[in-house]
Amino acid sequence: MGESRIETEQDAIRPLRDDIRFLGGVLGDTIRDHEGPEVFDLIERVRIEAFRVRREEVGRSAVARMLDGVDIAVALPLIRAFSHFVLLANLAEDIQRDRRRAAHIAAGEPPQDSSLAATYRKLDAAELDGDAVADLLTDALVSPVITAHPTETRRRSVFDVQTRITELMRQRQRYPEGERDELESRIRGQVLTLWRTALIRLARLRIQDEIAVGLRYYDLTLLEVIPRINAEVRAALRSRWPGVELLPRPILRPGSWIGGDRDGNPYVTPEVVRQAAYSASAVAFGHYLHELVELEKSLALSARLVPVTLEVAALAAAGYTDPAPHADEPYRRALHGIRSKLTATAQRALGGIPMPGAERTGGGKGFVVPTTGSGGLPDAPAAQPYSDPQALLDDLDAIDASLRASGDGLLADDRLAALRHSIETFGFHLQSLDMRQNSEVHEQVVAELLAWAGVHDDYAGLPEAQRVELLSNELRTRRPLLGPHARLSELAAKELGIVRAAKEVVDTLGAAAVPNYIISMCTSVSDMLEAALLLKEGGLLDPGSGPDASPSCPVGIVPLFETIEDLRAGAATLAATLELPVYRDLVAAKGMRQEVMLGYSDSNKDGGYLAANWALYRAELDLVEMARKIGLRLRLFHGRGGTVGRGGGRSYDAILAQPAGAVRGSLRLTEQGEVIAAKYAEPGAALRNLESLIAGTLESTLLDVEGLGADAEPSYELMDELAARARAAYARLVHETPGFVEYFRQSTPVAEVGDLNIGSRPASRKPTSSVSDLRAIPWVMAWSQARVMLPGWYGTGTALEEWVGGDPERLARLSELYRRWPFFRTVLSNLAQVMAKSDLDIAARYAELVDDIALREHIFGMIRDEHARTVRMHAAITGNDHLLADNPSLAESIHNRFPYLEPLNQMQVELLKRLRAGDDSELVKRGILLTMNGLATALRNSG
Repeated sequence: MGESRIETEQDAIRPLRDDIRFLGGVLGDTIRDHEGPEVFDLIERVRIEAFRVRREEVGRSAVARMLDGVDIAVALPLIRAFSHFVLLANLAEDIQRDRRRAAHIAAGEPPQDSSLAATYRKLDAAELDGDAVADLLTDALVSPVITAHPTETRRRSVFDVQTRITELMRQRQRYPEGERDELESRIRGQVLTLWRTALIRLARLRIQDEIAVGLRYYDLTLLEVIPRINAEVRAALRSRWPGVELLPRPILRPGSWIGGDRDGNPYVTPEVVRQAAYSASAVAFGHYLHELVELEKSLALSARLVPVTLEVAALAAAGYTDPAPHADEPYRRALHGIRSKLTATAQRALGGIPMPGAERTGGGKGFVVPTTGSGGLPDAPAAQPYSDPQALLDDLDAIDASLRASGDGLLADDRLAALRHSIETFGFHLQSLDMRQNSEVHEQVVAELLAWAGVHDDYAGLPEAQRVELLSNELRTRRPLLGPHARLSELAAKELGIVRAAKEVVDTLGAAAVPNYIISMCTSVSDMLEAALLLKEGGLLDPGSGPDASPSCPVGIVPLFETIEDLRAGAATLAATLELPVYRDLVAAKGMRQEVMLGYSDSNKDGGYLAANWALYRAELDLVEMARKIGLRLRLFHGRGGTVGRGGGRSYDAILAQPAGAVRGSLRLTEQGEVIAAKYAEPGAALRNLESLIAGTLESTLLDVEGLGADAEPSYELMDELAARARAAYARLVHETPGFVEYFRQSTPVAEVGDLNIGSRPASRKPTSSVSDLRAIPWVMAWSQARVMLPGWYGTGTALEEWVGGDPERLARLSELYRRWPFFRTVLSNLAQVMAKSDLDIAARYAELVDDIALREHIFGMIRDEHARTVRMHAAITGNDHLLADNPSLAESIHNRFPYLEPLNQMQVELLKRLRAGDDSELVKRGILLTMNGLATALRNSG
């Protein structure tokens, strides 16, 4: 039996290894042909030696010796070679996942957890009441939000070539070996293109580039996949609870921070806000117009053969100014008229659509609206624009109803249905654009506005109670603080300009275009009210008129609680704000809905992995209880990054690990870095990842997934103690050890991270050498590059070992919690994933970069001891004999990819030594950036 199972597993992974071997061979041939046999021979010797290191046939020094003193002209193609080996191995793994999934389905095995099919089975077994389901799913929303500081290190040119290779490899697996010559020749051509394409950018991304990068995923996958999922989920739920109007709005609605998040990013301006919003809108309009053209071509049904409803006849009569074209084809005439009206709508919103192939920009908005591929604009210049997306849907619904009335429902269910679902999902705005700014900036700007208006000349010097009173009074008055000739500082003028640009977008595209204003580092009631005052001054918040009038604002004010202390005080801060009549009226005007954002990055950097995760959980418990007491409909927004050190890990597991009541049909979470491309660059991957978000949300909302029952409070108290111990252990290293910052700066490439050109935002909030002011992206990325992965585990081992204290009963208690409690299981699983990517032998090489030998030995000794302690406690609690026992796919991935990391890490250390010894040549710097790029690709997380 055992032999059969092993044979089956070997059969399952054989295609993956064949693909890796084939792609590696093609890359090797390309290198030999274009770099020469000497470079190829060195690369091949290093590759063989790296695999021997993995098999423990030789020590780490074997590879290091081969690379010691290597000429930079040879080092660069070597680094590029191993970066490409990794990239191609990743590609092969993605294909293998699809292959395995198809085999799983073909074998008739039960659907896997995180799929909607598995979730529906669980809901069916629970026999839920339809009215209760409808109540829990009121205002249901699942929103992945692409953030404004992507850490995606691959250039778009590289990304595009990789996409083409992936598609060719998919085709290759469908051909027998004797018929693959042409395909393999095309693959070789693409690998050559890849080799000849620069991996790193010469200049930092502009924020305009980031906007374009974020929008590219709509054409790749999201325009197709999101509406399809929305339609399928709605149909599945309504079929289970007929007669209950479930999901009146699509559940899955995407968002973005790119162009609206100006916290620490000086490049976000009013013009950038407009570009972000209108560029997104242009994608939506372009998609709808293209689909209308295709529908107009395909629905050539003749009035001589099929009747139409009066509504469609009226639309057809208005479709052309000339009665001759398609005289007996009412659907084509109707769709032509709809397209004319939609074109007028786009022209009104965006300033005009260019003729196909034109290069001009439209209407001063500063970008080109996508062409429709129609061969020209509709010839109905007098067409009236649609007032809103629902008016457009009403016309398309009339066509749908007419087709069904004549028995042609199959036609209605095809392209027309997809277009209707798209418009319902994306509206005229495509995605919601959040605004975000730091509370310190709000304070400065509000103080300046109040001083200019003569309201108070030292707002910043006021105690909190007086600030709150002053701001509350200002929010009740319709009088603006500024007149048309106010003279403001550059900062204040820019901030007000951004809010006013947001108002313009809301007026043009609707409230869904800019739904949220997020306050970073929110610590007080006055922080909330300062943002409200800026929204008022920018014209978005209306105080109302008359003594009984209530204020209203289409934009929700969202506090972001980030540090551990702010998370602890978050519920109290929000409750105190809601006690103010002016703010409570604002929330009441939105149906008592309030969103709160939870910050994973700074809480982790502040207190370490375990303490941060538990602070987030505790904050959610407190917020849920507070919301229950006052009748608030709470929505939580999770600021998760791609890495475990910033809240990453499997989204489905993370959602199930939330406390009871924290996910009431609503969930928003950030997506960034390599995670975006990994999840959304290919339709199959996008479908699976979006399904998993909805599956987790439905299960957390409708089922009891916490599983603690009466044991909840004792378990929470246990975690309180573990978190406190973990935070203390983390603090002893990061905050209390003399020389730690210097060790960090010398033993990692943190100083070089800022040169990687991975995003428009600076690496630090302000010029500093302090860890507290360093952004979480370079903090995590630097530790990842050095293979320490410290933010994803440090302190946990000490906490667990101290609490257990050698007591078998306490160890058994933790093992029981691991089995029963999704939160604890997810914490340990994510910790294991990140520790499996660490390598302290490699990390020791980076430690050698530290000049002070005593400091090096002391701090690296602490890291090494805690690493061993954490691995040991993980094994004792889980009963697993290795870190990835519960994640065989990642174990296989590491097996395949990690030998290629060896030379990248060793070469990075070698070049860092040269740079810090004074060789600051452009080629050495480029080599370091290339190693960083390759390692980020290999680890699939850059920060």
